[in-house]
Amino acid sequence: MLTIWGRRSAFNVQKVLWLIGELGLEHRHVDAGGSAGGLDTPEFLAMNPHGRIPVIDDGGTVVWESHAILRYLAARYASGRLWRDDPAERSEVDRWMDWSQTALQPRFLQGVFWGYYRTPPDQRNWPAIRQALDDCAAHFRILDEVLARQQFLAGDGFSLADIPAGTCLYRYFELDIERPKAPNVEAWYARLQERPAYRANVMLPFDELRDRAHH
Repeated sequence: MLTIWGRRSAFNVQKVLWLIGELGLEHRHVDAGGSAGGLDTPEFLAMNPHGRIPVIDDGGTVVWESHAILRYLAARYASGRLWRDDPAERSEVDRWMDWSQTALQPRFLQGVFWGYYRTPPDQRNWPAIRQALDDCAAHFRILDEVLARQQFLAGDGFSLADIPAGTCLYRYFELDIERPKAPNVEAWYARLQERPAYRANVMLPFDELRDRAHH
């Protein structure tokens, strides 16, 4: 049985639960992190010495780091569908996954979502928030140009490339923030919303996180 540790409102956990839903994998979910705690126990640290979620245990194979988990699950359970053996094809997916993790996610999640939504109003650093919003706008303009030519990030079929960046979209479009016009991104978001696993695991209320500037 596949087991995943993490809280459903955690961004990196949502990526993994979305993929588990896409693959229709039977699994057990253990609430961990946030108010559930449990990340500093010897048992958890034996699985992930960094004490971070998500973590999975798939029949004795323990994997941590959300993108490593995505790649593992796709390689094991979706070979030929979401996992490509061809290095050139796989590199296109990898590029978007890595870009999402190193460029888009830090500016949106840390800069905007944490800096604005999760920080009490009297503590917000508005110059930093505005800079992060500008950076996000530039990132979404790039995505808009790419998605003008194709249905999904790595071509006309859904792939792992869509999961890290796509997980940002619900919060991005739900927040009361200025957003540049990005019709192709909005169309991509609409396509993702048609996927039951996306609606079930990403489009979740996040009110519990408002003004709570701590992990």
